[in-house]
Amino acid sequence: MPGYSTCEHVVCLGGHDYRIRALSDRQQFADPHRLAERVGISSSLWSLFGQLWPAGRVLAEAMCTHEIAGKRILELGCGLALSSLVLQRRHADITASDHHPLAEAFLQHNAARNRLPVIVYRDLRWEIADTTLGRFDLIIGSDILYESGHATQLAALVLRHALPDTEVLISDPGRGHSAALTRALAAQGYAVSERRCRFDALDTAPFRGRLLGYRRGARQ
Repeated sequence: MPGYSTCEHVVCLGGHDYRIRALSDRQQFADPHRLAERVGISSSLWSLFGQLWPAGRVLAEAMCTHEIAGKRILELGCGLALSSLVLQRRHADITASDHHPLAEAFLQHNAARNRLPVIVYRDLRWEIADTTLGRFDLIIGSDILYESGHATQLAALVLRHALPDTEVLISDPGRGHSAALTRALAAQGYAVSERRCRFDALDTAPFRGRLLGYRRGARQ
């Protein structure tokens, strides 16, 4: 037994049903070899990667129709990686990344469950430069501005891994840290656009959540 319980959700995206193994609730925790503890993931945060979050669905819905031809794409903090699954079905050049010790196992299980090929995965710590990862045309993430320091770390990561005309797309539920990211990316030459989105059935306009797009270069 793995020490935690799971459930399966069916999520319809772009006309396809995706069967997604997730943790059964936010109370799950199992770190017998202290792998999560060693990388700074506390028991209170351990289960967050394994939940289906509204921001993840908003980003995945955007990826159903987003222009991907010829682009190398990186998903940051992928968690259950709905967007990467959608992009893999669309035959995109997608690399999923996270730093939770179980993220890759859940990703590949869900890819296989949906009859998709294995998805390229990288264990990526934002604060440590990865000289082997390379650069990308499109960098995406959902609800990854979770704490105040994440905007600075994310901007530094974009600087390391963005091509001159890279696009960055973030679904943000409105935790209050997006303005810091916008300022940091503006210093790198990015212009921002935003679309307010319904993240929950109970949301009412004007919505707090938004889809943030940052672009620079020839495609801006």
